[in-house]
Amino acid sequence: MSTIFSKIIAGEIPSYKIAENELFYAFLDVFPLVPGHTLVVPKKEIDYFFDLDVDQLSAILNFAKPIAKAIESAFQCKRCGISVIGLEVAHAHLHVVPINTADDLNFTRVKLKPTPDELLEVQQKILAQLKSHE
Repeated sequence: MSTIFSKIIAGEIPSYKIAENELFYAFLDVFPLVPGHTLVVPKKEIDYFFDLDVDQLSAILNFAKPIAKAIESAFQCKRCGISVIGLEVAHAHLHVVPINTADDLNFTRVKLKPTPDELLEVQQKILAQLKSHE
């Protein structure tokens, strides 16, 4: 059975895409901890993050690096933090989150509920920074 992330990657569920290549797909978390919170997922449906092979583990970080740099440029933050939780969706994924304190990566906090227009604005900010760093 396809996960919600596989349906997003296949275009069956709309998303606010940030980047894509043959192995990975990055899109905004629609219930972010903070604006700019982005998910990076392998296109291959694998439940547990550390079941990715060594090459994929390395590649996911290399894929996420320019996205993190773009997020850091687009939002007022000290850096991007990353987290692997993997409890809500049975599809490996990496959270890339702009942070100013360690508490900004606290997944027990109430998540934001941005409007589609707010998500589109966040997406455009990140995409503009990605293009300026090409």
